[in-house]
Amino acid sequence: MWDESSRTNIENLQWKLCQQVLSVGARAIIDWGTWGRSERDALRVRARELGAAVELHYLTAPVDVLFERVQGRQMEYPPISREQLLQYAHAFQAPTPDEMALFDKAITVQV
Repeated sequence: MWDESSRTNIENLQWKLCQQVLSVGARAIIDWGTWGRSERDALRVRARELGAAVELHYLTAPVDVLFERVQGRQMEYPPISREQLLQYAHAFQAPTPDEMALFDKAITVQV
């Protein structure tokens, strides 16, 4: 069952841990949806304050493809309707080229 309060608490904990990781010079990945520019700005600014380079990797797919993926995995409860997915897509603020220019270029790590 979707629980907004729990999701918020989990993301807050993840961000707190991420800041600790960045503060010692290590790398961290935030892998949750940042739906609006103001949210991405806040994360970028804080990470830079901690001395971190900040990359934004943005992937997009048509709503029809996203809906097929959601339907295929059958993990959401309650299930997400196509109408809800369209509402989510409309609410999302995709990064503009100007915003993308505020982030660092991706670095390659040899393993």
